[in-house]
Amino acid sequence: MVVLNRIYTRTGDQGTTALAAGGRRAKHDLRIEAFGTVDETNACLGMVRLHTAGHEIDSMLARIQNDLFDLGSDLATVETDKPLPYEPLRITQGQVDRLEQEIDQLNGHLAPLRSFVLPGGTPAAAALHLARTVCRRAERRVVELAGRPDEKVSPEAVKYLNRLSDFLFVASRYINDKGALDVLWVPGQNR
Repeated sequence: MVVLNRIYTRTGDQGTTALAAGGRRAKHDLRIEAFGTVDETNACLGMVRLHTAGHEIDSMLARIQNDLFDLGSDLATVETDKPLPYEPLRITQGQVDRLEQEIDQLNGHLAPLRSFVLPGGTPAAAALHLARTVCRRAERRVVELAGRPDEKVSPEAVKYLNRLSDFLFVASRYINDKGALDVLWVPGQNR
């Protein structure tokens, strides 16, 4: 259980931050950037949920916000050869599978696209598109981290972010009156 009874510790005043299993990294370190961008994605979803209260996707978004804290913990707990005194929290294939099922569920109500979708339509859809773009940035950071030979990242963490951005795209269309309010790109319209 997490207990936070003091918010400031002054331990980051020198430009480093602590990892979950110990050790410190510079605040501009790629691992810190990766889980920080996951946190930004989560904050975006908090803003989305201001527009989805009472809508069926709100419970999906609430679960995803919790998953993103799991993902942040996963990324903040560096795998080492040393055993930890606890089982580290990791993203699982089951969490990826659940996203895929929800994508399929929502997408089943949508007509196939005939053009790219511009962010907009309703406030909820626009906010979902913003969350999607921040999620894609988080995915790029995590993929870059995973590509470094001295860093370990679980494949499920990468898959989760990849599916999440797909989910957010489909959810944006679904909440846009199942695609009826989508704003479509018209190539060359303003030439």
